[in-house]
Amino acid sequence: MILVFGSINVDLTARVERFPRPGETIAGLSFAVVPGGKGANQALAARRAGSEVAMIGAVGTDTFVETALSGLRAAGIDLDGVRRIDGSTGIAVIIVDTRGQNSIVVVPGANGNVAAADVSDDALHPGATLVLQLEARLAEVATAAHRARARGARVVLNAAPAMALPATLL
Repeated sequence: MILVFGSINVDLTARVERFPRPGETIAGLSFAVVPGGKGANQALAARRAGSEVAMIGAVGTDTFVETALSGLRAAGIDLDGVRRIDGSTGIAVIIVDTRGQNSIVVVPGANGNVAAADVSDDALHPGATLVLQLEARLAEVATAAHRARARGARVVLNAAPAMALPATLL
């Protein structure tokens, strides 16, 4: 079993000819609202590769919940570990220019409430793999990694988005 601990977002993506300058408004070429989040994307990739996958994360109570969970649900990922938190679901506002360069603002929303305690001790056993990334709080990611390692589970960390990491996590 692969347990993915992390973010579940909705991506709001605008395609543009070029990035606007500060204070400038430009017309976009297209817009899309799709499920995203590094954690959710990892869960989908593992499931598409044929693994049994459980997602541990959080979503809000807003209108983005169904979009955020739609791809995970359709893929057959276990969502029992996804909590509903009063407030907003995480979002990413993404601007992509015609050269493929992007600029991203992530608003964590409910992802800021994902806790290492959301992963049961029973799930962290020598046959399990815990997959993490850094769109959840760093202290919670580190705690989950340490708990998994202590219980014999394999730990995989996607160190993105890039940030300084404590040596104990590495």
